[in-house]
Amino acid sequence: MAKITRKEFLAQDIVLLEIEAKRIASNAQVGQFVVLMPYETSERIPISLHNWDQIRGTIQIVFQIVGRTTSELSTLDVGDYIYTLLGPLGKPLELAEYGKVVCVGGGLGIPPIYNIAKGLKEKGNEVISIIGARTASLLILEELIREASDELITCTDDGSYGRKGFVTEALRDLLNTTKIDLVIAIGPVPMMEAVANLTRPMGIKTIVSLNPIMLDATGMCGVCRVKVGGQIKFACVDGPKFDGHEVDFADLRRRLAMYKEEEAKALEEWKARI
Repeated sequence: MAKITRKEFLAQDIVLLEIEAKRIASNAQVGQFVVLMPYETSERIPISLHNWDQIRGTIQIVFQIVGRTTSELSTLDVGDYIYTLLGPLGKPLELAEYGKVVCVGGGLGIPPIYNIAKGLKEKGNEVISIIGARTASLLILEELIREASDELITCTDDGSYGRKGFVTEALRDLLNTTKIDLVIAIGPVPMMEAVANLTRPMGIKTIVSLNPIMLDATGMCGVCRVKVGGQIKFACVDGPKFDGHEVDFADLRRRLAMYKEEEAKALEEWKARI
């Protein structure tokens, strides 16, 4: 069990939790994630690491309340315990001196972009971050991302803050005027696919973070399989970061939609009991 030491609503239905997890904090690396169960009867869900503190022995995660398990997680408060917490999981992002790097974060892709941008900047890269959300009230962690970057571009779909439009439009303009050596994109599947489609004709290496349905997160069950470069990969042990130009996004979308009805039913049943 893992104790919650901080809880903060960053926006409507978007929650940051700080959790005591000394072993995870001491071993965490850029680009990894954890799997947790809020209660003994909960499902297991993966959540990207946002930040960690090896000295204090804590980790931070950010999640959006969208289904039953995230709803259950949101009911826990400071001093409460998460039933199970497993991590750090996944292959760390390879940190090297690439040159000029663009980190693109959309919605809940913004929290994991923080440790990536920070890690790449510490390696001597020039980091340009582009973050976006539907509207100003949902744009989170702006100042932290700014501190971790050499330049920050903010976008909102409705133009209520920063540049009006999608993060992909800001990236397109940047690619047309600046030589970029690496692009990393985390966020909704359509956004990551659009980023890969932008960079592919330019031959710019592009890394995306895949979020398939996941169960044991140790490579045993095969639930999180994705198609990359025509081969089957497991996001939990082979990823979650992959070459965006080789990902079969159509297959990823299909697998993510497989249990939508069951997920909605589970949420309604949980709401009926509380």
